Amino acid sequence: MVGADGLLPLPWLAEPLRQALATQRAHALLIHGPQGVGQFDLAVTLAQAWLCEGTAGRLPCGQCASCRLVQARSHPDLLVLLPEALREPLGWGSQDEGDAGGDDKPGKRKPSKEVRVDEVRQAIGFAQTTSARGRGKVVVIHPAERMNGISANALLKTLEEPPGDAKLLLSSAAPDALLPTIRSRCQAVSLGLPDAAVASRWLTERSVVQPEVLLAATGGQPQDVLEWIEEGIDATQWVALPQQLARGEAGTLAAWPLPRVVDMLQKLCHDAMRLAAGAAPRYFPAAALPAASAPEALSAWARELARSARQAEHPWNAGLMVESLTQQARHALNSRG
Repeated sequence: MVGADGLLPLPWLAEPLRQALATQRAHALLIHGPQGVGQFDLAVTLAQAWLCEGTAGRLPCGQCASCRLVQARSHPDLLVLLPEALREPLGWGSQDEGDAGGDDKPGKRKPSKEVRVDEVRQAIGFAQTTSARGRGKVVVIHPAERMNGISANALLKTLEEPPGDAKLLLSSAAPDALLPTIRSRCQAVSLGLPDAAVASRWLTERSVVQPEVLLAATGGQPQDVLEWIEEGIDATQWVALPQQLARGEAGTLAAWPLPRVVDMLQKLCHDAMRLAAGAAPRYFPAAALPAASAPEALSAWARELARSARQAEHPWNAGLMVESLTQQARHALNSRG
């Protein structure tokens, strides 16, 4: 969202924001693009622009009472619908009002990673009420692909026949996972990867060392770089991983979230396969990779990693799985044709 200084937190969103405001013709927008480039930030900023009382549909001023309410996460005409597991990380609190649909107390169960049907129904009811400040009502749903089939179907009628002057903003890193009937009822707003120089400068301003290394590691997704830094993954550690794994050493991997370990290994396998084919690696510096491995061993490793990825969220024993994955990597990286 635009702050009181009038600046966007993600500078590469300035042009997509202008284009979305200039071309918006539908009551429901689907903002989609790679993970870690700011779909949610753009959705909230668009909501702020629509509700702004100082600029009337242009770039939000950041100074009016409405903008300040959005900045404080307390605008009466804005509902941000997130899975429980994302509310604190994204800075939108516990949203206690949205937890009323179940008897479980939050302390007795893991936070949900889904947008639940009772929360969608609450959002629909919110959209049907009269605007408190006269600029309409806005509902933001993120990530839209976290709606299960029941939740998505509950939203369809509202998408097709919106109440009054309500607007809906869905943001997603996986639009193909949405129902076709959801996608067809929304105007698409596409986000691409930000310019590497702009993203590197933004990361440098946030004290990230060797941002170009981590940008390559994340596939050009600067918000993911900050998430990695918070998890203790830095550029030096990333560059050392290929040789570490070639020696069969798990090192700090045991402390990583298992999905992150599998994702890293799939990137390493991808780069090793590119190196074996005579192409430049994408995620790791070429100098960090072991000598070219046998393509057959790398293909077998890729298949094993694909199977591991399906179990990464719910492993039987994460420690044993990391050890097994490390030995698979050692074998594949040391194979020679």
